[in-house]
Amino acid sequence: MIAPYPTLRVERKCWAAGDRVVVGIDEVGRGSWAGPVTVAAVVPGDDHLAGIRDSKLLTAGEREIAAARVRVWARGIGVGHASHEECDLVGMTEAQRRAASRALAQLAAQGFVADRIVLDGKHDYLAMPRVVRTIVKGDQTVLSVAAASVVAKTTRDAIMADEAEHYPAYGFESNRGYPAPQHKCALAGYGPSAIHRRSWIFMDYCLWGGIPRFERQPSLFSGPLGG
Repeated sequence: MIAPYPTLRVERKCWAAGDRVVVGIDEVGRGSWAGPVTVAAVVPGDDHLAGIRDSKLLTAGEREIAAARVRVWARGIGVGHASHEECDLVGMTEAQRRAASRALAQLAAQGFVADRIVLDGKHDYLAMPRVVRTIVKGDQTVLSVAAASVVAKTTRDAIMADEAEHYPAYGFESNRGYPAPQHKCALAGYGPSAIHRRSWIFMDYCLWGGIPRFERQPSLFSGPLGG
């Protein structure tokens, strides 16, 4: 089944209801074993922008082109990150919230304070029920969210490509920290790098060689360790 193209239908309904600043938000890196989680927040332009889709449905080259077009079209863009250390220390939900808050702070510095946030998925990790509207598969149907997915993905991919130069064995330039075969083999042979999320359950069977790690989280989406 072909995924629908995203439109401004949701944003226009929000504008009509009196929400002057509508922000689409999406994240990337939640399921990665290394590197940051990245959240992009996009204030959409007034007119439709063709050719933008959920980043997972685009090739790497198409994403770069789409991201460049989004940066021209959008009224405002913010990108926030939560580091691998934060993912370990506070859990993924709080890490996502921190990254999103940093992206929204960038928008505020540009003069855009959200009246309505359209968030991909069904979980409001921002914990802002009066402002946030969650939409399952919003990155496939809501243009500002699709635009945010493209910006988040290309930004984080560039970060992981830079990290690959420091940790060449893991293949971060292609797998971006996700559990691809080369990544798993490198973990088995060398153990974790300095940017791995060391509390992740998937790290249990790594070669550690005396490297300290955090207490394992019971799940990817738990709260602070020990809480």
